[in-house]
Amino acid sequence: MLDVCLLGTAGMMPLPNRWLTSLLTRYNGSNILIDCGEGTQIALKESGWSPNPIDVILFTHFHADHISGLPGMLLSMANADRTEPVLLVGPRGLEKVVKSLLVIAGGLPFELHFRELKEKNETIVINGYTINAFKVNHNVPCYGYSISISRLGKFDATKAKELNIPVNLWNRLQHGETVEFEGDTFQPDMVMGPERKGLKVTYSTDSRPCESIVNAAKESDLFICEGMYGEKDKLQSAKDKKHMTFYEAAKLAKEAKVQELWLTHFSPSLMNPKQYMNEVRDIFKNSHLGKDNMKKELAYKEEENE
Repeated sequence: MLDVCLLGTAGMMPLPNRWLTSLLTRYNGSNILIDCGEGTQIALKESGWSPNPIDVILFTHFHADHISGLPGMLLSMANADRTEPVLLVGPRGLEKVVKSLLVIAGGLPFELHFRELKEKNETIVINGYTINAFKVNHNVPCYGYSISISRLGKFDATKAKELNIPVNLWNRLQHGETVEFEGDTFQPDMVMGPERKGLKVTYSTDSRPCESIVNAAKESDLFICEGMYGEKDKLQSAKDKKHMTFYEAAKLAKEAKVQELWLTHFSPSLMNPKQYMNEVRDIFKNSHLGKDNMKKELAYKEEENE
């Protein structure tokens, strides 16, 4: 299971009914936070999830609405008795930016580790997550992220019995370990089927439509994408400011063949985004307006059908 919570949906500035755009995922006791604008720790509190298990914080870029809430979030984590190191990931210059912000949040009881992104695509594997960072098209260096959970193939108990593999070795083989026992060597591929489809969430904000987003989001279970503007006459503004309209996001979802689209990062001037959704769904049917504290539990397909 992969739990997803959209903490906020506003772009540029928080509003009375919208915190700034941020996402939290939870898997096997480890949480990932993407972006941390002003007030994110309050949005997290409202979600009912704890800041303590946040092991990784991913930053798309260094505009204030995506990072200015970091000192408060780190202090909230400290107050929740966090002591384990936290990995921070973002574009080149991340460590310098974070250390400048930490002037007002010193003395943390945990270490901060930094991973600065330099390539167009980079992969990080941590705590059962595979994180793919991909560069997008904004007016400053900016990345989107795909978070994937892989899934092993099915264990063939009949084959294991035929090979006379002792039952007490099965678990080790299921977890990818090669086992030697009484002169025999047993390898996982002797009893494991091909890897099954796992789970995948892709998150992209602050960008014009680009091929890197389509490639990264391909066949995602959930695609969370900025929709800065719903008004069609704002297309030129979206182009000038390197943002995206609802309709452009829907076209990306359709091209990437995702299962579901959540729109987020709304302009402060966008007061009634719901009025544009019929036309959005004409492009990509399973499109939804993101809302603060919107949650979803992603499950493997077989589990959903049980």
